Formats: sequence, C-alpha cells, structure tokens
Amino acid sequence: MILRILSVAAVLASAPATAENVTADPQKLAAAMQAAGYQAELGKDNTGDPMITSAAAGTKFVVLFYNCKDHANCLTIQFQTAWTTKNKPALATINDWNHGNRFGRGYIDKEGDPGIMMDVDLDKGGMSSSLFQDNLEVWATVISKFARFIAGSPR
Repeated sequence: MILRILSVAAVLASAPATAENVTADPQKLAAAMQAAGYQAELGKDNTGDPMITSAAAGTKFVVLFYNCKDHANCLTIQFQTAWTTKNKPALATINDWNHGNRFGRGYIDKEGDPGIMMDVDLDKGGMSSSLFQDNLEVWATVISKFARFIAGSPR
C-alpha cells in the first residue's frame, strides 16, 4: 500500500503543472505575450469574440480566438496579419509559399492583398510558457519571411 502511494505521488510530482500552461484565456494569453516581450492589447473581433492586437518584425498582427462558447471559454487561437499592396500577388505565388513552408498559411483577401495566418491549438490544458514563446518566435519569423517573399515575388 505504501509503495502504491509513493508511486502515485511520484507520478503526480513529475506531471507538468497545467496551472502554469498558456491556454486560450485572453487575459492569461496577453500576459504570456507580454512576458515574452510582445505588446498585447485586448479587444474584441467583429463577432464579439476576444482578440489581441500585437506586433512582430515591424508588422501589426492580431490573435483571434476560436472554438469559443458565448464569446468566452475559447480553445484555439490564430495569429493573423495582412498587407495592403499596390501590386497584388498572383494566386500561384501564394500557392508556392504554402507548398514550400510548413508554418504560416498564405492567402489572398477579397481585395487581392496578401495575408498570412498560423493556428495554435491550446485546448486540453494548453502548452507550457516556453513552448508558447517558441510559437511566438516562429510566428515572428513567418511574418518576416512572408513579407520578404511577397516583396520579391513576381506579380
């Protein structure tokens, strides 16, 4: 019996502390972004769901919340940004990006301008702060690479 209790205690002690994990709670997510050195302004999107406005690589971006219940208790997020450009990229250009890059899905909006998005799944307990910070750094790199790709691509 004592051995079983010690085994359970050892398992519990080695389990990750989900209370410290980053989840899709807007206030906690904003705090995690600020702790990683990013600005994070809380707001709401056009449907009333939470939204965070920030910036990386000299580009403004938003964090959109998905799988929400009554505009709260969200499960996933999406980083998203877009550019208004004079020369609109061709669909083939965006397809080339999507084919050659694992992170960040490029798209063309209804005005023909390029944008990029990256989903982050935070349900089932979220992720560690360090992993979330790594995702933020990946996103900042994606923004920078996509901006250079669009600027150097044939239109």
